[in-house]
Amino acid sequence: MSASTSSGTGTSSSQPIKPSVIITIGMAGAGKSTFVQRLNSYLHTVNPSRPPYILNLDPAVAHVPFEPNIDIRDTVNYKEVMKQYNLGPNGGILTALNLFTTKFDQVLELVEKRAETVDHIILDTPGQIEIFTWSASGAIITDAVASSFPTVVAYIIDTPRTTAPATFMSNMLYACSILYKTKLPFILVFNKTDVTPHDFAIEWMQDFEAFQAALASHSGSRDADGEPTYMNSLMNSMSLVLDEFYKHLKAVGVSSMTGDGMKGFFDAVEESRDTYEKEYLPELARARAAREKSLQDVKEASLSRFMRDLAVDRSRNPEAALNDRWESEEENDDEEDVDVDIIDRSEEPWPGEYIDVTRMRRQGEQINWPRPG
Repeated sequence: MSASTSSGTGTSSSQPIKPSVIITIGMAGAGKSTFVQRLNSYLHTVNPSRPPYILNLDPAVAHVPFEPNIDIRDTVNYKEVMKQYNLGPNGGILTALNLFTTKFDQVLELVEKRAETVDHIILDTPGQIEIFTWSASGAIITDAVASSFPTVVAYIIDTPRTTAPATFMSNMLYACSILYKTKLPFILVFNKTDVTPHDFAIEWMQDFEAFQAALASHSGSRDADGEPTYMNSLMNSMSLVLDEFYKHLKAVGVSSMTGDGMKGFFDAVEESRDTYEKEYLPELARARAAREKSLQDVKEASLSRFMRDLAVDRSRNPEAALNDRWESEEENDDEEDVDVDIIDRSEEPWPGEYIDVTRMRRQGEQINWPRPG
C-alpha cells in the first residue's frame, strides 16, 4: 500500500503519482460486484480521506452494492436500447456499451480531474465476460485507461466451481487469452475462499504432477477399455502448455464476504504497477511511435496524390478552379449534433437523482410532512 499513502505527493521528477486502475473481469456469478464492494469498503477503512473512484460499466444490472462515481445507467437506458434496436439481452448490453464508449473521452476528463485526490480507480465490467473482453468497446476502454493510468486486470474466479480439473483448465485458458489480448499486468483472484479454500488451485499451478494426479482421479478420465479419454489427453497437453504461463502470473485468494485476503490483493496490485511501468509503458511508446509514423506516411502519400490530381484538374478546367472556396462556418451551424454529457455522481446532483421530498427543509424551518395513513 505504499502508493496509497504517497499518491498525490511529488515524485523525484516533482510529478504527482497517478492512481492505479483495477479492471475487474470474470464469468457471470463469480462475484465481481461483491468483490468491488469489498475493495471499496477496504479502501474506505484503510484511508477514509482518499476513497476509490468507481465506474459501473454494466448497463443491465438492477442493483450494485456500492455507489459508483460514474454509472453507465445514468447515460444509456439499456431497456430502451433493446426496444429501439430490436435486440436481445446480450445485444442490448453490447450496444449500450458501444454507445457509452463514444463518450469515454468525457469519462477520462472526469477521472483525470479527480486523479490527485484518489489512489485507486475501479472498473466493474458486465457480467457477460465476452461482451467486454472481445468487443471493440471493451478494447477501446481498456486501451484508453491503460494509456493514461497504471492499469491492472483482476480476473475473478469462482473458487467453489473450479475444483473440477476441467473447469479449472477452462478458467486458466480464458485467463491466458485475456492476458495476451490486453498485454496488461494480470492478477488471478480466487474469490469465495470462505466457502472453498484456494490452496488446491495454487498447488495445481505450481506442481504439474499434482494436477495430473487430480485429473487421473477425476471420474470420466478413462474409457471402457481403461484408456485415457480424448478430453483427458487434451487437458494433459494443455496443462503442459500453461505451465510456463503460470510462472509469470500472480494469484491471490480473497473472500468478498469476509474481506480475507484484501491486503494480499493490494500488494499484488502494487507489484503489478511496477510491471506496468517497466514493461507496458515502453511497449506502448513503441506502438505509438510506429502508429504515428504509419499515419504520417499515409497522410503524406494522400496529400501528394491529392495535389497531383488537383494540378491536373485545374489545368484541364481553369474556369472552375476560380470558383473553389472553403465552406463558411455559418453553413455548418445546423449540422451540430446534440451532445449528452457523462455524469459524475460525486460532484453535484444529477438529473433523475432520487430526492425524498418528505425530508426537505427550508432555511431555519422544521417541517414534519404527514405520512400516508
